Amino acid sequence: MTLVYNIFYNLSKLLARVFFGLRVIHPEHMPESGPLIIAVNHSSFVNPPLAGICSRRGVYYLARKSLLKWPFFGPLFPAMNVIPVDRDGNDMTALREVIRKIRDGNAVVLFPEGTRSPDGRLQPARAGIGLVIAKTGAPVLPMRIFGAHEAFPKNAKSLRAPQITIVLGRPVHFSPAEIDQSDRSTYQRLGDRVMSEISALSLSGRVSGIDANAPLRSVSR
Repeated sequence: MTLVYNIFYNLSKLLARVFFGLRVIHPEHMPESGPLIIAVNHSSFVNPPLAGICSRRGVYYLARKSLLKWPFFGPLFPAMNVIPVDRDGNDMTALREVIRKIRDGNAVVLFPEGTRSPDGRLQPARAGIGLVIAKTGAPVLPMRIFGAHEAFPKNAKSLRAPQITIVLGRPVHFSPAEIDQSDRSTYQRLGDRVMSEISALSLSGRVSGIDANAPLRSVSR
């Protein structure tokens, strides 16, 4: 992690614990080495940092290029592993960078739904994540965040503080036969499979608390 990433990583853990009483179910499912796609439901602006603090290693994110123009935070985003993407069209440069990062053994957070859900409910997958799966062959860790929409829904003007719980599924490994055919129907099928895995995650199971001074996976309550 860079110094900037480390600062915001620990700050995010602290804020998540204090304001949202964050709970994590099955943090032990998170692989801490090797190529990985972290597939997360997209219901709020707070989802990316929440997904990131579930891993002890630095992870990469996609974010709109316009965010890099924000005062203060904008110039810091590259040091926080943000890969800028042009949302006005198909940004193949960003997509190639995502694929390169994964092939190099990194973890990248992706949102199969593409954009934030307007009502907090799961939306259909887009084909983009399927393309990344097919091009990298990387395992996919399904993750579902509950409560983030209530904390900061789309078009909200202020942040609220409900309970937030993150559920991690087991990594999904795709066989060569499943990803061999490179066409849009294959990519969509893979994306649909990932959304099905996310949809299957529930609030039941062992819950781990977060110690703001310790990695998520090493803490239990």
